[in-house]
Amino acid sequence: MKIKPFTLERWQSIWENQVGINLSESGVHPLTVEELVTDPSELQRILRQPLGYPQTNGSEALRARVTELYPGATAQNVLMTSGCSEANFVAIWGLVEPGDDVVFMQPNYMQISGVAESIGATVTPLWLREASGWQVDASEVRQAITSRTKLVAVCNPNNPTGAVMSKDAMDAVCERAGEVGAWVLSDEVYRGAEFEGNLTPTMWGKYERVLCTAGLSKAYSLPGLRTGWIVGPADVVDRFWGVHDYTSIAISMLTDKLATIALEAGKRHWILDRTRRILRENYAIVKPWINAQGDLFRHVPPQAGGIAWLGYNRPWSADVLVEELRKRKDMLLVPGTQFGMDQFLRIGFAGGKEQLKRGLALLAELLTEFEIESTAARGAR
Repeated sequence: MKIKPFTLERWQSIWENQVGINLSESGVHPLTVEELVTDPSELQRILRQPLGYPQTNGSEALRARVTELYPGATAQNVLMTSGCSEANFVAIWGLVEPGDDVVFMQPNYMQISGVAESIGATVTPLWLREASGWQVDASEVRQAITSRTKLVAVCNPNNPTGAVMSKDAMDAVCERAGEVGAWVLSDEVYRGAEFEGNLTPTMWGKYERVLCTAGLSKAYSLPGLRTGWIVGPADVVDRFWGVHDYTSIAISMLTDKLATIALEAGKRHWILDRTRRILRENYAIVKPWINAQGDLFRHVPPQAGGIAWLGYNRPWSADVLVEELRKRKDMLLVPGTQFGMDQFLRIGFAGGKEQLKRGLALLAELLTEFEIESTAARGAR
């Protein structure tokens, strides 16, 4: 089997720890163990925990906490994984076969598409439309999902646009999938990172063939715990557990214990309140900066997540622009080409405020340089 290169992850892994300013991250400034575990006696229990193997599908306590996010779910509907990435991988590996058709929302984090193509599936894009605030068109849903479709993959809230699917869009996807018997895989890892504090409705329960994946890396500011999960019909989740036996086998014992603490109702609300405060405060830095660039950018404000998706009205290659930013300014952004769209940039704004301000200033410097160089090049012709 030929594995399709996952260029975004490889590119970030190479450069993110070698630059002075990194605005390529898509999560929120991470919590420390000390911030997460504030009860001294609880912290001591964690420190005394033997580091053996945990229950490989996740402890009963942790899976019960996950079900609180999905009305009607039980622990039998949940499989714990090493991050949402493994959840998506296990779901695709467990469902998709060579020759299957997969419909994939775009722009999007390209993992699901890459895994499906590596297996030998045909991937059909379902494009979000900028003119409608990065929503899908119902007529395009019906065209993309056919009798051959095995699975429809969406990301809600969306990476990289920060858009939240409307109820009509969610209903259209599930209704059409139901007509042809396709599965719906809803990556909901940004659920909980909404600016206004209203939790994005889950796809869970909208249709009997819905799978939901998520984890603690984005909205919960705990990427280092590598905690993810799949929620789905109990028999399918049990089958996915068999796939998981061939991947990481289990999350770590410490991950299981710390994730159970993070998902306790009171702690969960505290974490998400912190996330939303950071998003609102930091986006208040980004928005006036975008406006100050005049007609350079097009931008639909995100509804969720710490990422700004900017289209720019110039002919510059996003790959070239971002590479020059790294070389000239020691700074990292994500080019839109990593999501299937050139002449777009993704800016991660949910880290430290001073780094964000410095990064935006450096980006403005580079954009000015590009404008000057473009004008000079036109004059020389």
